[in-house]
Amino acid sequence: MTRWYSVEPADEDLFTSAPHVFRYSKTFAAPPDKVWESLASDESLAAWSATVSAVNWQSPRPFGVGTTREVVLAPGLSRVRERFLRWDEGRGYSFAVYEANLPVFKRFAEDYAIEPQRADGNSTRFMWTVAIEPKSAFALPFKALAPVLKLAFGRMAADGERFFSRTA
Repeated sequence: MTRWYSVEPADEDLFTSAPHVFRYSKTFAAPPDKVWESLASDESLAAWSATVSAVNWQSPRPFGVGTTREVVLAPGLSRVRERFLRWDEGRGYSFAVYEANLPVFKRFAEDYAIEPQRADGNSTRFMWTVAIEPKSAFALPFKALAPVLKLAFGRMAADGERFFSRTA
């Protein structure tokens, strides 16, 4: 049985105030509606990347602000429960983690935004922001591991780029 640790609520302010903010921008070889369809699908990021092994939506469709889901990160060591604080259908969403199976996060949020990259609408600019504020006991380890974390999250963005280049 998974033990859960509460994570403090976060809002969009965390994307500018967190001690660790990682930003990624990629161009996906698919139109925005196809990228959005994937982001809002039952598999979501698990379809793109081996970094995410499962996404379990806890709320019924249609999704929106307040929707919850549980995400299992590979190799299944880390789990988080997320609550959506922004849902702009077809354009992006933001969520904050409210529980995690590791007791390291004070606050944790992510923001996903998509927009057409070219006038022909056949590619998408994908912008992703990850904001993490660790608990004070983990501040020093997080600072030391920040470059590794940035690369690890960046792998997911790069995996998305590869996923859409294969499915285009």
